[in-house]
Amino acid sequence: MRVLALVLLLGTLPAAAQTVRIYVTNSAGDSIHVIDPATQKVVQTIGPIEAAHGIDFSPDGKRVYVSNEADSTLDVFDRPSGKRIAKVKLSGHPNNIATTKDGGRVVVGIADDPGALDVIDTAELSVAKSIPVNGRLHNVYVTPDNKYVITGSIRTKVLTVIDLATEKLAWQLTLDEGVRPMAMEKAADGSVRRIFVQLSNLNGFAVVDFATHKEVDRIKLPDNGYGVQERRLDSPSHGMGVAPDNKTLWVTSIAANAVYAYSLPELKLIGHVALPEIRVAGKKAISSVPNWVTFTPDSRLLYISNAAARSVSVVDTQGMKLVGTVPVGEVPKRINTLVLR
Repeated sequence: MRVLALVLLLGTLPAAAQTVRIYVTNSAGDSIHVIDPATQKVVQTIGPIEAAHGIDFSPDGKRVYVSNEADSTLDVFDRPSGKRIAKVKLSGHPNNIATTKDGGRVVVGIADDPGALDVIDTAELSVAKSIPVNGRLHNVYVTPDNKYVITGSIRTKVLTVIDLATEKLAWQLTLDEGVRPMAMEKAADGSVRRIFVQLSNLNGFAVVDFATHKEVDRIKLPDNGYGVQERRLDSPSHGMGVAPDNKTLWVTSIAANAVYAYSLPELKLIGHVALPEIRVAGKKAISSVPNWVTFTPDSRLLYISNAAARSVSVVDTQGMKLVGTVPVGEVPKRINTLVLR
């Protein structure tokens, strides 16, 4: 593998043989687009797959896992060829997914009542277990230390943490609004220090201490009055991520049509980047509906799916500026980074 130059920035990736690809699911289309961060161009299209949602990868980079909302399946693709190799029938309608660090399991949030976390055995490509939870699930994440799965429900407002070793409930926390996207801050030993939680009807996020299982702070994003006409006012902030270097938290705002950066661990606002508007003749400009985020492994580029604009924004995290826009498919949603070494 060759070292890829980041042409939009000075310098290069760390001196290790790696290839980086950014994957984005087009939830209202029939494809997945793959972006090369060296050129900011789509270099592969995977499909057809109707209503692709969550996306993750096997640790060796040979497989791409995608939750299929149309068929209620976990679709498995061969990464190099883009061909589908399996469809795993799930216990219900899926939402987001995550792969365990050893690659042995894919966990899938089930968005049907009463709620469940399906655990797929990646060797057998079948559902090994369906773990009951309190409410239909919206998001699922595997913690960096591979010990837990963190999940959340919009309907019941419950954040649930499941022990991966026992596949049983570890703890849960009920919040005052629906639980939407989350991000994790690592402690020095690789465990989770804090969970940042976006909530329904909040242009900001809650801060949950992992050790005490309590909400310890709530941050409201700056209110600039943009986008009051948007249809998604029940979810004004819907997408966030901690950079790989664990130094910054990036939070998108649909209402502000921007992404905000906070320093870690201080949670001090350090700046924001305005994102492209949608302009229609004779009407006020509207938000591109920025959603989920992902990073290059060196933390220098941030990618944001713009659900209303059929595009992905590319942000220089050091210069705090927009440096590219990549056209993709209909209603791009989940976005993730694959690193091949």
